[in-house]
Amino acid sequence: MTTIDLNCDLGEYDGEEFLLREAELMPLITSANIACGVHAGNQTLMRRTARLAAEHDVAIGAHPGFPNRGDFGRSDRRASPDEVASLVLEQLTTLSQVLMEERLPLRHVKPHGMLYHFVSWGHDAAESFVQAVTAFDRRLLIIAPAGSVLIMLAEQAGLGVVREAFVDRAYRTDGTLVPRSHPDALFTTDQHVLRQLREILQGFVTSIDGRRVPLHADSLCVHADTPRSVELARLIRAELESAGYRLASPTRPYQPSPGSKRG
Repeated sequence: MTTIDLNCDLGEYDGEEFLLREAELMPLITSANIACGVHAGNQTLMRRTARLAAEHDVAIGAHPGFPNRGDFGRSDRRASPDEVASLVLEQLTTLSQVLMEERLPLRHVKPHGMLYHFVSWGHDAAESFVQAVTAFDRRLLIIAPAGSVLIMLAEQAGLGVVREAFVDRAYRTDGTLVPRSHPDALFTTDQHVLRQLREILQGFVTSIDGRRVPLHADSLCVHADTPRSVELARLIRAELESAGYRLASPTRPYQPSPGSKRG
């Protein structure tokens, strides 16, 4: 049976609405990427989300971002290689300390927002990110875009990689995501999400300008702050299971699913 991971970015919001949303999402996913208190979150949220993940046997990962809470770490930003390394190490350390107190393991790291794009496609930034993860704990898996520079450099460094695709985001022809500032960047309807999911399972996506872009994924992401995220996660999980997929968090070294190719 083909195995695939379903990951979600969590621990980013406080308040009753988001507490309920995380509680509903957690049984549906297999990996949780927890904000490390910089672009969002705090130690209380980290602890709460980690405990909830443990209750549902969901793999816990760090979700480091740029330090700008005002724009949620999503606006355009650049940083030197040293700054990237410092940001990543600081946030890995913060979450790890919480997890050690809870006696829970850290399994992976996935950058957030603009940091995700910056380190995924820029060679120097990607190299710095890989070096920081290697120095911290080379057993950690790196979740990054399929076909990205970050995936290539992480593999060259001997790290475990997980190629990610998004079922709720539009793609450009070069394989990068359409910026959130674009009115058609986010998919929120069942029709759009199912169409993209089915394409990804066939090894491609249709770009915003109608072109077929090869895309082979080991993990699918659904954003917690997407409208109807819980309903969409249920829809995605049901579609995967009906297509014969087994949902499970990746292990190191990650073995691509049958029929999957290097991105």
